[in-house]
Amino acid sequence: MLRPLLIVAALATSLTACDKFPGKGDKKDAVAPPAKLVIAPEDFLTIRSNTLASGPVVTGSIQPERKADLRAEVSAVVMQVLKENGDVVRKGDVLARMDQTSIQDNLRSAQDNARNATQSLDQAERNLQRLKTLRASGMTSLQALDDAEVRRNGAQSELSASNARAAVARQQLERTIVRAPFDGVVSDRKVSAGDTASIGKELLKVIDPTSMRFAGRVSADKISMVSVGQAVSFRINGYGGQEFRGKVMRVDPSANDVTRQVEVLVSFSDATAQPKVAGLYAEGTIESSNVQALTLPEAVLVKAGDKASVWRVKNNTLSQVALQIGARDPRTGNIEIRSGLSEGDIILRAPSSSFKEGQTAEMATAKPPTAAASAASSTAKGT
Repeated sequence: MLRPLLIVAALATSLTACDKFPGKGDKKDAVAPPAKLVIAPEDFLTIRSNTLASGPVVTGSIQPERKADLRAEVSAVVMQVLKENGDVVRKGDVLARMDQTSIQDNLRSAQDNARNATQSLDQAERNLQRLKTLRASGMTSLQALDDAEVRRNGAQSELSASNARAAVARQQLERTIVRAPFDGVVSDRKVSAGDTASIGKELLKVIDPTSMRFAGRVSADKISMVSVGQAVSFRINGYGGQEFRGKVMRVDPSANDVTRQVEVLVSFSDATAQPKVAGLYAEGTIESSNVQALTLPEAVLVKAGDKASVWRVKNNTLSQVALQIGARDPRTGNIEIRSGLSEGDIILRAPSSSFKEGQTAEMATAKPPTAAASAASSTAKGT
């Protein structure tokens, strides 16, 4: 008979315990208010109006303004190539040598003919002067005088032709030595020793790495927005997030027949920052218009699908504000804020999933220096 009484006592004890530890349905177990959020100056940013640049997109590559394709000017065998790709050269440096044997033979032959023609001309000139003297005294015929003059003129023509052949041979001899046309770098070596170079064959390419520029192309339907002198911001493949600045130097007067794009040449604003490698892909924006707009770094935005919001601190209270965003500024990467915020609003830099709507937020106050720190500071000053 005692067992039912024990069961009833156990139930009573359980109910008493339940009263001491309220369950989920009890008002005491309601969701506790979020903890106070303490923020430091580096945790937030203040919205400011910035200049937002926009304009046509320009794509292309980095190309040197000064470049030379050195080609063979004589038909000969390449005897020696003295420079490799990437070698720095000075104006006048020998880059390659070609076989001179046949050209030297032609030069010697032309020089011998010139000497013979000179002797023949001297002899014909003396003979003509002698006949003129004899003719004056009536001791020779007019026909003999005319024949002597013809021979003198023929010798003179032969001398001129021989001198011309010698000049051509000397010029060809000089062209067997390929020299750098300006200070620069060898960018492409096309031949090696032993190759036969015909006239016009590519030998080497030399570029001036200090004359780089952005050779870009703009869609023809945007070209009316482009003019010389406009600022350009662009990025170059291989240089990470580094932004380069320049301005439009020249706009081609005609569009490409196939792509319907117009070439635009852009100079570097900072010559010391320009890359030294040609052919790198680049893309940027020609700043044809500038407007004042509120902008934010993309990292502070909380995105959910096509919606965006930020956490704003106002009157020491944290709230999530929905935004209407616009274009991205290609210069800074910031996003245009069209609505939702006002200039001067305070935004948290690093949004967190632990933030709560209505959470209290206070600015952290600087802690006074401790006694140990003050003593250390005094010691440092004393020393």
